[in-house]
Amino acid sequence: MRILVVEDEKKVAGFIKRGLEEESYAVDVAHDGEMGQHLAESNEYDAILLDIMLPKKSGVEVLKELRGRNIRTPVLLLTARDSVDDRVEGLDSGADDYLTKPFAFAELIARLRALLRRGDQGLTILQFGDLSLDPATRRAKRGEREIELTVKEYALLEYFLRNPNRVLTRTMIAEHVWDHTFDSETNVVDVYLNHLRNKIDKNEEVKLLHTVRGVGYVLRDEE
Repeated sequence: MRILVVEDEKKVAGFIKRGLEEESYAVDVAHDGEMGQHLAESNEYDAILLDIMLPKKSGVEVLKELRGRNIRTPVLLLTARDSVDDRVEGLDSGADDYLTKPFAFAELIARLRALLRRGDQGLTILQFGDLSLDPATRRAKRGEREIELTVKEYALLEYFLRNPNRVLTRTMIAEHVWDHTFDSETNVVDVYLNHLRNKIDKNEEVKLLHTVRGVGYVLRDEE
């Protein structure tokens, strides 16, 4: 899952980025409204964490322009301002939720997961055939077999489970699992996919993760 954090306080942005990466998210960061809007319009994100008080362009201005361009990425507003009017303005501008600073990181993660679940029609367990993943507990299983995953393997599996039967190119995978600074010319994606495939398909009669030669990979239950 790829998240955009638009926050001008660099310490706060760094704290959020580190915490989200520990939760297996790929994170891009912008420190002003103009750059945040540019990234949001140029890339596909699963959610945006958007501060209201930003240099160059406010978070509310950014949000209104994104919604005006029909960009429907879930947005969680972050702000130190806690008046009712501020909350109403943010929500009326198209925000999906609102979190007041200072906040506990655990609450931020809980609200972010809730936003992402809305896109999955409220599903809490991601499942394809006998392969399942619980984002809340970060537990993966193939049938009754527990699968231990590294941070990046978890992020890869989550991305595939959210896009079953869809061919995912190496570029798409890199953009969603790593951040925008990732060097797409390396073979890191293929290396991690091979590790993941060994964990979910080894000794299994039905193989789920397949290579589409010259294109990328797909999660499906047949060759």
